Parts: sequence; C-alpha cells; structure tokens
Amino acid sequence: MHREPRRGAETREKILETAEAAVLAKGFAATSIEELIAAVGITKSGFFYHFRDKNALARAMMQRYLEHDNAVLDELLRRADELDEDPLHGMLVALKLFAETMANLKEAHPGCLAASFCYQEQLFDREVRDLNAAGVLAWRKRFRERFAVIAERYPPRRPVDLDALADMAASTVEGGLLLGKMLHDPKILPAQILLFRELVKATFAPD
Repeated sequence: MHREPRRGAETREKILETAEAAVLAKGFAATSIEELIAAVGITKSGFFYHFRDKNALARAMMQRYLEHDNAVLDELLRRADELDEDPLHGMLVALKLFAETMANLKEAHPGCLAASFCYQEQLFDREVRDLNAAGVLAWRKRFRERFAVIAERYPPRRPVDLDALADMAASTVEGGLLLGKMLHDPKILPAQILLFRELVKATFAPD
C-alpha cells in the first residue's frame, strides 16, 4: 500500500532534479517538458500528474531549491554555534566551514537556480518571482540578525550598513558562482567566501 506513494514521490523528485540540471545548463526557456519526460523515463500524462504546467514545475523547483538552501545554511550555522558560542567567532567559523564545503566540490558549482530564474523572470508568474525574492530576503534577514548581535558585543570600527553587509553575503556567493562557472574554476567561490570572512573580521574584531 505504501509503494505507490513512495514511487510517486521518487518520480517527482527525479523530475525536479533533472529539470534543475537542465535549467542550470541552458536556461528554463530552452528546457522542454518533452526532454524531461525522456530523461526521467515517464509518459507525458505521468509528468502532468505531478505538475499542471511548466510554471507549476518552476514553482516546485524554486521551493525545493530554497528548502535545500536554507537547510545547508541552517546546518552550517548550527555547527558553527556548537564550535564557538561567541557571535563573531561563530560567524567566522560558519564562513570558514562554508568555504571548505565549496572547496571540496570536484568541479565548479553548477550555478544558482535563483539567479537563472531572475534572468528569465518574464517566463514566470508572480508567485514564482515572489518566491525568488523571498529567498534573497531570507538570507538578508538571517545575516542581518547575526550581524546585529555581533555589533552589540563588538561595535564596528567605523559606521557600517548592516543590511548592505548582510546582502554582501548573498552577492558574494552569487558572484563567486557566476565567475567559477564562467572560468571553470572551482577555487573562485571558496576564495570569495574567505575574502568576505576577512571583511567581517576586519569590520568587527577589536584591535
């Protein structure tokens, strides 16, 4: 009795996984339902059982991406907090762990689904666009809250816009992903994360 629901969930996940790889390789517009059906090995009716249309697929892809993105960040911050309770040192540990995670990838990261969707946002409905924006705002909120706690214990050496500093976390990762993909160099992203780490340290660390 449990085999069919499990099989359905596995098929849905396989469609989403295949679609993400295709979109990161060539964009959403160039990714067809037909090629996904062929790659996953299902019928057309099987695809539409899981997704009403291509926009529904995009919505599910974005939700899946954001859930994974948040889970990775949650785990990094949790591990960092366990290793060092000091808010500044904990953040520096988290960024170091993040850089090491990216450095352990054998090839350059395939890219960011959020960036790919942003570049082609005219293809999606308002809900998909809002989901994408919400993902960026979640990163801002998460880092902004952390930086506010750090600033209370370690006042910045000079005035700093904590919202802008929080946004820099996301822009550093997005920029590193883009450069790494363009230049086929997996070392760029971890190097950018470590450079951002040095900026955070220089901003808050006491003399």
